[in-house]
Amino acid sequence: MTKLFEELLSNLNIKLTEEQTLKLDKYYELLVEWNEKINLTSIIEKEEVFIKHFYDSLCLLKGIKIDNQKLLDVGSGAGFPSLPLKIVFPNLDVTIIDALNKRIKFLEVLTTALDLKVRLIHGRAEEHMHKNNYDIVTARAVANLRLLSELCIPFVKPGGVFIALKGPKHIEEIESSYNAFKMLNAELEEVITYNILDQERSLVIVKKIKKSEKKYPRMFAQIKKSPL
Repeated sequence: MTKLFEELLSNLNIKLTEEQTLKLDKYYELLVEWNEKINLTSIIEKEEVFIKHFYDSLCLLKGIKIDNQKLLDVGSGAGFPSLPLKIVFPNLDVTIIDALNKRIKFLEVLTTALDLKVRLIHGRAEEHMHKNNYDIVTARAVANLRLLSELCIPFVKPGGVFIALKGPKHIEEIESSYNAFKMLNAELEEVITYNILDQERSLVIVKKIKKSEKKYPRMFAQIKKSPL
C-alpha cells in the first residue's frame, strides 16, 4: 500500500486493517501476474493500480453508504469495483457477471486466494435471471450509458440504484439516456464528479422507482441496433 493511497482512503473515512492491506497487496500481485496471460489492464505500476483501480472502486462511497447490500457487478473485468469493495466491506453480498470466461477464471483464482465469498457467473448480463433483485448494480468502463442502462437497470430492485463509473464524457451520455431511464422505470438521482491524479471521474447514480418490464433487457444485438 502506498502513502498517497492511504491518504486518499482517509478522505473516504476508510482505515484498512492489516488483513485488508495484505489482501490488496496480493490482489495487485495476481493482477500483474495474470495480466501477462490475458489482457486485464493497461495499468500495471503499483501506485497507479492502487489509485486508479482500487481507490476508484472505493469511491462509490462518495455516492452511497455500503453495508450488507446485494451488489451485482456487470462486466467486472478484473473485479472492479466490486472486489475492492468486498475486501473493505466483507458483509457486502457480491455477484459478478462477465462474458469472457478467461476473466472469470482469473476471478476464481483471485477470490480463492483472497478468501472472498462471491458469486462468479460466466455469461451475458441480458441472460441473467435475477431481475429486480439487487440493491446496487455497478458497471465500470463497460459501454455507453444508454446501452448500459438496459443491461443493468432491470436487475435493480425498486428503491435500489444503478451506479455507472464514468469519465469526463458523462454529460453527453446522460443526455442520451433519459428515455432509457424512463422506459426502465428509473430516474437520474445524482451525478458526483471527482478527480483521480488529474483525471476527471464521475458516478452516475440512477434510482429504480418500480420494477422494469419483464421484456428487459433485450439481447445485446437488439439493444445495440435499437437502443431505448
